[in-house]
Amino acid sequence: MIDFKPFKSTYLFLFLLLNYQLISCAQKTKPLQEKTIEKITAVKTGAERTDVYLNLLKGKNIAIVANQTSVLSILQRDEVAPNVMGSKKVTQHLVDFLHNYNNINIKKVFAPEHGFRGDADAAELVKDGLDTKTGLPIVSLYGKSKKPSAKQLEGIDIVVFDIQDVGARFYTYISSLHYVMEACAEAGISVIILDRPNPNGHYVDGPVLELEHKSFVGMHPVPVVYGMTIGEYGQMINGEKWLKNKVQCDLTVIPLENYTHKTAYSLTIRPSPNLPNDKSINLYPSLGFFEGTTINAGRGTEFQFQRYGASFFPKSDFRYTPSPNFGSKYPKEKGKLCYGVDLRATKELSALNLAWLIDAYKKTPKTEKFFGSTFTIHAGTKKLQQQIEAGLSEKEIKKTWQKDLNNFKITRKKYLIYQ
Repeated sequence: MIDFKPFKSTYLFLFLLLNYQLISCAQKTKPLQEKTIEKITAVKTGAERTDVYLNLLKGKNIAIVANQTSVLSILQRDEVAPNVMGSKKVTQHLVDFLHNYNNINIKKVFAPEHGFRGDADAAELVKDGLDTKTGLPIVSLYGKSKKPSAKQLEGIDIVVFDIQDVGARFYTYISSLHYVMEACAEAGISVIILDRPNPNGHYVDGPVLELEHKSFVGMHPVPVVYGMTIGEYGQMINGEKWLKNKVQCDLTVIPLENYTHKTAYSLTIRPSPNLPNDKSINLYPSLGFFEGTTINAGRGTEFQFQRYGASFFPKSDFRYTPSPNFGSKYPKEKGKLCYGVDLRATKELSALNLAWLIDAYKKTPKTEKFFGSTFTIHAGTKKLQQQIEAGLSEKEIKKTWQKDLNNFKITRKKYLIYQ
């Protein structure tokens, strides 16, 4: 029989050494583990932070600016014991949730572009009406007027704004926010923004709007991609005194939890009819320029803002035919075979891409019109069209933006809530 006694001290030494290495390794990896946990922690929207804002609404007459994205995940009540919250989460529209809440009196809902349920085409007028589910009056902010009137705000104590933005200047919900804040400031009414993540909040890029080209498609001296949540943007509107006569609104932002500007965030509901998925939302700031041209950017297909093409482009392997659908009743190049570029495999953008716009311009024959009457208001400047017509490269064009971009970033920093 082998005598193990001489080896006991050796085994003890090896055991202690291994244990020390394991402890040391664990200590070294702890910060990485904490970072990983932070990444997978669910973002909590302002709407879901009911413990913060419900008491602000009790006993008040409320108006809500909302659309189909104004939802929150809440714990479902136990069917056997209605006063007890169960463990299952359900998604509910904010208007439905607050309408059923005791001592909160919703008087009306204001609907922006695309309507309260999000089914109106781009630039299609939204009509006043009644919500069939709650019976609440719906007041259009995209019809004869884009600003609530003093009469429409009579008897209102607080306006709650809860709409998903996508972080592009020509996406009109920030313009709706401007007019809501302005009307409320003039009427002495408080505004509460329930903040939501910006899926394009991880970068800042593009030409800064020149105020002589101000329109509902762009109202403020900001770049095409401004890298702010809608709550931060509201604070900037207020702080920079961009409202008429430099009035300021009594504004409260209910901030997000577990969010930074680098946090990846996937939308589960289309923010508008022609942004069907994360890819289209990421490409939208770059392809949105095509809205001011004669080129089709996927409207009238199931891949909106994930392709571009025209019937007069050179023939290519990639082709498609736009036709009326849920997203667009009258798409450009309707019924025509378009040749173009498929962008579905494009890697996530962290900067504007001008190469596609320049490519489309070069592919357009001299006999065809390329720039439309709205291109300047989408770009926010006449210079971009002039630069493309002059044959400047993407790099050369972007270099001309840098001074204004740097100045904007200084302004932007004052209003950031998140890192």
